[in-house]
Amino acid sequence: MEYSPVVAAPTELREHLPEGGAREHLVVIGNGMAGCRAVEEVLARDPDRYRVTIFGAEPLVNYNRIMLSPVLAGEKTFDEIVINGADWYADNGITLISGDPVTAIDREARTVTSQGGVTVDYDRLLIATGSDPFIIPVPGRDLPGVISFRDMKDVDHMLAAAARGGSAVVIGGGLLGLEAAHGLSLRGMKVTVLHIMPTLMERQLDEAAGWLLKQALEARGQVVLTGADTAAILGDTHVTGVALKDGTEIPADLVVMAVGIRPCTALAREAGLDVGRGIRVDDHMVTSDPRVLAVGECVEHDGQVYGLVAPLWDMCRALADGLTDAHSGYRPSATSTKLKVAGLDVFSAGDFSGGDGAEDIVLRDAARGIYKRVVVRDDRIVGAVLYGDTADGNWYFDLLKRQEDVADIRDALIFGQAFASGGGQADPRAAVAALSDDAEICGCNGVTKGKVVACIAAGAHSVDAVRGTCKASASCGSCTNIVESLLALTLGEGAVEAGPKTMCKCTSFGHDDVRREIVAQGMRSIPEVMHKLHWSTPDGCSSCRPALNYYLLCALPGEYKDDQQSRFVNERMHANIQKDGTYSVVPRMWGGLTNPRELRAIADVVEKYDAPMVKVTGGQRLDIFGIKKEDLPAVWADLNAAGMVSGHAYGKSLRTVKTCVGSEWCRFGTQDSTGFGVKIERATWGSWMPHKFKIAVSGCPRNCAEATIKDFGVVCVDSGYECHVGGNGGIKVRATDLLCKVATEAEAMEMCAAFIQLYREEARYLERTAPWIERVGLAYVQSRLLPDAGARGELAARFFYSQSFSQDDPWAARVEGAEREIHAPMARFTPVPVLEEMA
Repeated sequence: MEYSPVVAAPTELREHLPEGGAREHLVVIGNGMAGCRAVEEVLARDPDRYRVTIFGAEPLVNYNRIMLSPVLAGEKTFDEIVINGADWYADNGITLISGDPVTAIDREARTVTSQGGVTVDYDRLLIATGSDPFIIPVPGRDLPGVISFRDMKDVDHMLAAAARGGSAVVIGGGLLGLEAAHGLSLRGMKVTVLHIMPTLMERQLDEAAGWLLKQALEARGQVVLTGADTAAILGDTHVTGVALKDGTEIPADLVVMAVGIRPCTALAREAGLDVGRGIRVDDHMVTSDPRVLAVGECVEHDGQVYGLVAPLWDMCRALADGLTDAHSGYRPSATSTKLKVAGLDVFSAGDFSGGDGAEDIVLRDAARGIYKRVVVRDDRIVGAVLYGDTADGNWYFDLLKRQEDVADIRDALIFGQAFASGGGQADPRAAVAALSDDAEICGCNGVTKGKVVACIAAGAHSVDAVRGTCKASASCGSCTNIVESLLALTLGEGAVEAGPKTMCKCTSFGHDDVRREIVAQGMRSIPEVMHKLHWSTPDGCSSCRPALNYYLLCALPGEYKDDQQSRFVNERMHANIQKDGTYSVVPRMWGGLTNPRELRAIADVVEKYDAPMVKVTGGQRLDIFGIKKEDLPAVWADLNAAGMVSGHAYGKSLRTVKTCVGSEWCRFGTQDSTGFGVKIERATWGSWMPHKFKIAVSGCPRNCAEATIKDFGVVCVDSGYECHVGGNGGIKVRATDLLCKVATEAEAMEMCAAFIQLYREEARYLERTAPWIERVGLAYVQSRLLPDAGARGELAARFFYSQSFSQDDPWAARVEGAEREIHAPMARFTPVPVLEEMA
């Protein structure tokens, strides 16, 4: 991906720079999370105090580096991880000079000069240059194909490498390394992780939790080698592999170094500032020059440097207090880490090394993949490690920070807050209510309980409103349930503004959230989804199980095994149940065409099984009514013998492709609509979708096939094919929207496949194309399908890949087992009682 600077090129910028005025000029070197957060904090305290200029090395607005991993994994786009868009700079009068890093600081003249030659005066200077990735000094480290994982440019390199396929080696088993490995693995690369220490993420996890994490990653297909010491990167003109000191050689088309970071201090050092491991600062983030401040990963405070978000946010608050004449300064406090590593939940806090005088309380649940360890010394928590279930992390951390005596709840401590405080029967919201005001709710954005409550009191009466004000739950979303609880506790149930509708009573998650988390966490089964997303019922219900089954089918083509018991009765029976308990059977007729053999087979079935009615459907098919349940396999067998397959008239899938006779017979026809309709149907049948899906191809604008009330309709014209979407001829008639016009059948086919896949991946279960398009907007659909042929091609390719696993006739599969069912009539057809209401 190529980026352009957000504002004018550096040589054109001088006329845009702030000049004059009574306000002091604050210049910020670094357009990252810490620099912009510091400016936000200053603006929140005194918006008129400073005029601000920000230099950024990247040609981008401020974005959330924590969320680079979801971008790599395909779970988010860059736009979705932007923290401050261009409007934020404009609204606050901030001059942004992007893509032009500062190369020199003149402290005597109080100026900074950029690589592009822009020189700016400052009254106060803030250095927020962050950190540099550490590249291990081994032979071959400079070869093309060896990269770090720190910014969007690195992500683009990895995406390009993944598109070519092959093998990747990730050096470093910390958070960044594992996230890089996870993303590359999801992108189809064969990934090996090398970690020099015996335990993955040893700074955050103890040996037991690290082992569980290693096992989980290996179960997903990654190779994880601990105790692996890299000797050299192999290759002549491009990386070809990695050699270890024990002689092992691992092939690689890409090597990602994620072994650690170092404070970026070169600029400060050259300016003569006091630098140790980082730029040395006092409690208000002031350096050895009182006019120069520093914040973030580049600083050293009391001999410590920090890489976690929470202390950086505290630094920003202390810096803003100092710049606006407040008195509170930065004092380091205990830190916690609550993360999703490749979709797996981990949490750690404090000192979990144990040792003399410490007592370990451990819970292991191997079947559920849960490990909890709380370290207690003198009846106070000093550390905690959680793996698999991190729900009580905030509570443990709050007890740790407050150094509360836990002697009275010692025996129940490991089972979590609800159990320890109320025998397991306490209202879950009581756990949130008991948290102190300074308990951290959102680790991604450093938001405390007190700040969330203050936002709610100030008028933020929904989750979205809270996200828009204090940013709690605006990044990874893992704290959304806590924010919801705080809304209910602060306002009362009735006063909370409704957010997105949840899937059902079993969960607090909406359809979009569930779909996102299935991909983000790499979930592989319905029980796993229910477990990881904290379903309130043990087995779900008739609303959520079919939806989960579809979302997993869509996310994991060829991998997920369809759960028949999570389907509606018609889909389980592969026929439509009627009011009298019999079934109707609709064989597929490609494009509405048939032949004598098929017609004879249908007639024979009607007579043989005494079907009371045969009906021509609106989709140009023949529907056979009144078939008894026990006769269904035999009916299918007879129709299969004539070459007919299921018409899926019962399914959330393609129903029909309706055609007119087109140019072959009609004097008004402009294209071969019948032939093209047959091609589309043969390409798209069998695909499971959020709802039923109908296609039509009309041979001219007279539209005899009614293409403009179908989910996807093609109207043939002299110059090509008009593609229409989002029609509905049901209770609420909706005419289609014109998506685009293309010149060839091949383009129309690709557009159809891409549209179907976009609908499959993004619509909610039981949402037809019409309400989906009304919800997201035609412009959005066009933005995904029209400007970028590559994106359209990727969607189409994903659709056809999924079709390679979907175009198996369910009638034929059932017929194969019919002999075994003669003496046990339709045992597999018997619905599960708890799901019977789905009929």
